[in-house]
Amino acid sequence: MSELIQRSLMPVSAEELLAWHARPGAFERLLPPWEQVELRTAARSLSNGERAEFVIPVGPFRKRWIAEHHALTDEIGFRDQQIVGPFARWEHTHRMTPAEQPNSASWLEDRIHYDVPLAAIGRALLGRHIRKSLERTFAYRHRVTIADLAAHQAARDQQGIQPMNILVTGSTGLVGSAVVPFLTTGGHRALRLVRGTPRNADEIAWNPTAGTIDAAKLESVDAVVHLAGDNIAHGRWTAAKKARIRDSRVLGTRLLSTTLAKLNRKPRVFVCASAIGFYGHRGDDVMTESSPPGPTFISSVCRDWESATEPAKQAGIRVVNLRIGVVLTPRGGALAKMLTPFKLCAGGVVGSGRQYWSWIALDDVVGAIHHAITHDELTGPVNAVAPETLTNAAFTKILGRVLHRPTIAPLPAFVVKLLLGEMGEELLLASTRVVPNRLQETGYQFRCPTLEGALRHVLGR
Repeated sequence: MSELIQRSLMPVSAEELLAWHARPGAFERLLPPWEQVELRTAARSLSNGERAEFVIPVGPFRKRWIAEHHALTDEIGFRDQQIVGPFARWEHTHRMTPAEQPNSASWLEDRIHYDVPLAAIGRALLGRHIRKSLERTFAYRHRVTIADLAAHQAARDQQGIQPMNILVTGSTGLVGSAVVPFLTTGGHRALRLVRGTPRNADEIAWNPTAGTIDAAKLESVDAVVHLAGDNIAHGRWTAAKKARIRDSRVLGTRLLSTTLAKLNRKPRVFVCASAIGFYGHRGDDVMTESSPPGPTFISSVCRDWESATEPAKQAGIRVVNLRIGVVLTPRGGALAKMLTPFKLCAGGVVGSGRQYWSWIALDDVVGAIHHAITHDELTGPVNAVAPETLTNAAFTKILGRVLHRPTIAPLPAFVVKLLLGEMGEELLLASTRVVPNRLQETGYQFRCPTLEGALRHVLGR
């Protein structure tokens, strides 16, 4: 029998710590982004006998795992026991203990007792790997828990934020799938705008192409986070693709904005995604929120995208246009595409390598959205990028170091243009050096201010 213990001081009471774990979305927030785990059925509560079912990769196979919850009888916390799964035995105790100092804090202890499969043979072949994997996972879980709890606690203490009804579009996308569980574990209710027939009370129908939306169900909304839009990095930019990119952003934003403007009870804030593509190719020049737009296709899309929020602004709703940089997570986007060639020692600079790539860790995109919702002084354009500005060459060198791989296979500019056309020129070869002035001026504290720290966090390195 093996044992692993991870213990950390949390910035909330033991009762609030337990409540955070019991709310919808806790599993998703605690799941490391490098793990390919699929949640099949979430437990409805932490009560005795409630079960969660998910599927995990075991080598080339997928293994079903069912965990059953049991409350601790003499302490604050709960225990998960494997009913079906890859381990010979698995018992995980989550214990929350009030801290003596400070009074409002508590200790979270994760204690895992486990046996690897195949007895002595399994321990000899897999024991060290499994131990290292668990250490990475629980270190990540505690970092995220501390940061999430601190953000929600600060919003309550400093901004007086109470639980809200928050409408989210693009909730199944790369950013939306992280935003929703962050909000729900913080005590907020996330309502989702969805195409097709809603499946539950938290889903609301809309169709941006047809211009339809169930406006009556938006009357209870306190804040809106609009993330929907066609994937700009998927497929060549044909005329039809460019039309989808523009329409999916402009039409949906205009429909949502005009609908919110007509509500009897309007939301307090409308956070609408945009992109640093607004600035276009600008060489070494530093772009702030007051910098003018560029002349590229994406620049024109971003201008129209942001302009489509004008009806909400004119109706007195506080509008934040969040210009998001290259989002870093192995679950998708640019980093996910880069990992395989880099791991195969086929990674290197793109083009000249002198172009600036303005990036941001996924957890900081989530944090910036929460900051925009909870800080009334934020309005208009806000750059959602990390404070560290790096060229592609510097980015490449750091990623190679984190992965312990050489970076000696460059991707010449002519190959990028040949393979990807206009998309490659605007997304990979353009230089956009952006700084997050408004976020920093309003007190946002980045979880991952440096690229190396961000990569080690999201890759568990």
